[in-house]
Amino acid sequence: MSELTRLSLSDAVSRLRNRDISSVELTRAYLDQIAALEPTIHAFITVTADRALADAARADQQRANGDDRPLLGVPLAIKDVLSTTGVQTTCGSKILAGYTPVFTATAVKRLEDAGMVLLGKTNMDEFAMGSSTENSAYGVTRNPWNLDRVPGGSSGGSAAAVAAGMAAGAIGTDTGGSIRQPASLTGLVGLKPSYGRVSRYGLVAFGSSLDCPGPLTRTVEDAARLLGIMAGHDPLDSTSMPVEVPDYVAALNGDVKGLRVGVPKQYFIKGTQPEVDATVHAAIEQLRALGAEIIEIDMPHTDYSLPVYYIIAPAEASANLARYDGIRFGARVDKGDMWDTYKATRGEGFGPEVKRRIMLGTYALSAGYYDAYYGKAQQVRTLIKQDFDKAFERVDVIAAPTSPNTAFKLGENVNDPLSMYLEDVFTLPASLAGVPGLNVPCGFDSQGLPIGMQLFAPAFREDVLLRAGHAYQQSTEWHKRSAQVKI
Repeated sequence: MSELTRLSLSDAVSRLRNRDISSVELTRAYLDQIAALEPTIHAFITVTADRALADAARADQQRANGDDRPLLGVPLAIKDVLSTTGVQTTCGSKILAGYTPVFTATAVKRLEDAGMVLLGKTNMDEFAMGSSTENSAYGVTRNPWNLDRVPGGSSGGSAAAVAAGMAAGAIGTDTGGSIRQPASLTGLVGLKPSYGRVSRYGLVAFGSSLDCPGPLTRTVEDAARLLGIMAGHDPLDSTSMPVEVPDYVAALNGDVKGLRVGVPKQYFIKGTQPEVDATVHAAIEQLRALGAEIIEIDMPHTDYSLPVYYIIAPAEASANLARYDGIRFGARVDKGDMWDTYKATRGEGFGPEVKRRIMLGTYALSAGYYDAYYGKAQQVRTLIKQDFDKAFERVDVIAAPTSPNTAFKLGENVNDPLSMYLEDVFTLPASLAGVPGLNVPCGFDSQGLPIGMQLFAPAFREDVLLRAGHAYQQSTEWHKRSAQVKI
């Protein structure tokens, strides 16, 4: 990893503004890193090298002319579930091979307007369904910390790209933990914003009441910068909330004295890797040492999050994925007859995990079962949200593990869907409640694999969340370690 690719996003912005480096230099450094590591890591589905260099050269000229946009000349990677004009968007699926959108997702457009240089589109579990990035139709992504391990999912390509120094930062999406869990497994900061904080327009839908775009970065400050650009009301998205966007970077004052941190007993459970449990408890004690007040809280409906999520998310997926039929866009297997064409296209185009979730969701929504499954799950979802509401009457943020385990071996859970689903057991509640969640690196296990602490805050209080995470990060050195990829 070169000196330039070790820079945090914020350091890169500073050096570009001071003219210490050019965007072309920085972009070439990342493209060289991609060329060296991509055959091993496989973080990308599409690398846009020519476009990136052209964008970088343009950014340097614009800076020379006095332009000082917040991301001018900064190279980023985008998860391949976010639409990009003129660049293939596959969602990790055969069924969208060759699909090139004619519009750009609002979250990406705002980054482009801020001066981003696009390095490419990152690998992911097909249609964001998975926790390991092993479900992609375009191959498996490896964890830069240990090439025999998964990088998490579904935003594993974005996480691996940043952890391996292949991008200054990356955008992922989080439906049930798909930013926070890979961030934990690769030693990064990963932020799931509040539902409605960042526009979903142009995000290819998995679970429409759950999907959230957000950043994966090396530092909390980097995440705050990207969120400040991406966030805000979008008239193109009916679920986007017209809520004021504060200055997230200005909120990072390093002070958590008097901050009330809730610790829910339901998140420290039997079956969690002992090193994860001990390391997260140590991180919570570090917050206490910084002046925070630690309060034990009860969130009694947490245990229902897993079954509730795996009824609601597949139900929404079954409705959303019905549009992929080989008629309007994407791959088509023509069998002459309409119904035979539908069946062949979907049968060959979708992978096994996507088919599994479509079947689960269709069953949950079917006549005679809707009230017993989907309707009941929505009722329990309300109870889970109420747990958060009641907790935030007593505390300002909640601290917990992000993942029950460090990165597991490639292939370990492929044939055991339940074990794979359990990897998200600590991230699902915040997704169901719509509150923001932040992963912050807090240590390593005995095998040198990263461990993350997860913080939650009330809806649309990302400023409080980032302030707590930044204060913790500034008092530790975990985020300063880099993965050393052996090729």
